Amino acid sequence: MSQLLHTMIRVGDLDRSIRFYTDIMGMKLLRKSENADYKYTLAFVGFGEETTGQAVIELTYNWGVESYDLGNGFGHLAIGEDDIYARCDAITTAGGKVTRAPGPVAGGTTEIAFVEDPDGYKIELIQKKSATAALG
Repeated sequence: MSQLLHTMIRVGDLDRSIRFYTDIMGMKLLRKSENADYKYTLAFVGFGEETTGQAVIELTYNWGVESYDLGNGFGHLAIGEDDIYARCDAITTAGGKVTRAPGPVAGGTTEIAFVEDPDGYKIELIQKKSATAALG
């Protein structure tokens, strides 16, 4: 059986990104590795290990690269939450940036919110009770 293991995003400041995903988003730093020969460091963060069926995020820091053009092909990461309203309050209190306040999606009933990580990647928070339904 196949399993989605991780999504990789490139970051400009690995420590800042690890702090965001652990301190603000509530994930755990699962592992970190450095490759001096090729000048990059990887950090994997998530709510649980891939071995338990969880998908995680691979944060890739290419040494000396401080920012990336995010382009227009990537949309967002999505996280199911029991209470997006409380999570957005906690994210704001912890210094995170909520870019779309929690509430129903336009023209529907699915409750969502959006936050932004330090590199500008969008993260959608979806109320778990409707996380597997199509938006609407």
